[in-house]
Amino acid sequence: MKQFLLICICCNTLFAVSQTAEEQVLEVKSRLDSIQSFSAAINLHVDIPFIQMPDKEAVVDFNKGENLKIQSEGFTLIPKRGLDLSFRELFEYPFIAVARGEVTTDTKRLHSYSILPTNDIADFSVATLHIDLQTRRIVWAEISTKKDGTYILQLKYPSSKAILPTRLEVSFEMDRIRIPLNFAGKDVEVDRKKMRETDQKAGKIILDLEYSTIKKIQ
Repeated sequence: MKQFLLICICCNTLFAVSQTAEEQVLEVKSRLDSIQSFSAAINLHVDIPFIQMPDKEAVVDFNKGENLKIQSEGFTLIPKRGLDLSFRELFEYPFIAVARGEVTTDTKRLHSYSILPTNDIADFSVATLHIDLQTRRIVWAEISTKKDGTYILQLKYPSSKAILPTRLEVSFEMDRIRIPLNFAGKDVEVDRKKMRETDQKAGKIILDLEYSTIKKIQ
């Protein structure tokens, strides 16, 4: 049995090596494209030095080909970039993929790729994806947009077979999304003095997702 598993692993590794960067990225895209829709409850935690806000609840609905819908009571969630788990903005228009080597984390080895749009219609200029080729999933992404600066996504999955993450960490540049954020709510406090004194205004939101439905294309 051990020899059989070793052969399977070797075959998978050799197959991955023989693929081009574009083919490897397209495999990830194909897996994401298999999702027809999903609904999930979100717990939102804000990690911004000069904003105090208790954790919030929201509901997100995704339907293939439509904009992501986020419903919440008492606040508006911004930035919405990075919350489209289909990564549609990266793959909507023609692109080229360039292999950038490997990155080793505490638990796994990831392959890095630069995604470059080939026309001016795309909203981003360059994206770096760190992909687990065994599970065909994006684990970490850094996306430079044309208007809203750069944001970084870290995705955590509940199992090796899961397509969608259950935790999403979005780090972003506050200056590029027109401070103050549109967090509407009486229980939100903004320390404007601390905000003005902070040289590098960066923020992070952490989202824990609990899915009620996930539908795949048959």
